[in-house]
Amino acid sequence: MSELNDLYQEVILDHNKNPRNFREIEDATRYADGNNPLCGDALRVYVELEDDRVKDVAFKGSGCAISKASASMMTQVVKGKSKVEAEVLFDEFHKMVTGELDTEEDENSLGKLKIFAGVLEFPARVKCASLSWHTLHAALSGEEEVSTE
Repeated sequence: MSELNDLYQEVILDHNKNPRNFREIEDATRYADGNNPLCGDALRVYVELEDDRVKDVAFKGSGCAISKASASMMTQVVKGKSKVEAEVLFDEFHKMVTGELDTEEDENSLGKLKIFAGVLEFPARVKCASLSWHTLHAALSGEEEVSTE
C-alpha cells in the first residue's frame, strides 16, 4: 500500500473512532438532516451562526467510517469560517470527490481535506464522504432536509 493510502486509512479510522464535534448544539441557528438510504448513513448537522460566521458546528447520527470521518473533519474545518468560505469548501470538496477538481493541479483551499481525494477510487463511497457536506450546505441555505439517493 502507498503511504497516501496508509495515511487515508489512519485518518478515517481515527475520526471514525473519535469523531470531533459529535454532539448536539441546543441553541443552533440552523440544522439539517441528511440521509443516504442506499447505505444507511443518517446524520443531523447543527450550525450556530453569528454575524454570518459559523460560530459553532456539530453533528450527530450514524454511518460508515467514511461518512463519520468526513463529518468530523468538516466540522473542524468550517468552524470560524464565513458562510461564503464554508460554501466554497463545500463546492471544492464536492468537486474533488467527484473528480472535477485535481487537488494537485487546481487552486483550492481544502488543506487536510485532500485526504478524501482517495474516495474517488471507490465510486460507491463518494456519497458517504459528501453526505455531511450536502447537509451542511442545506443548513446554511435554510433547508432542513437533504437526501443523497
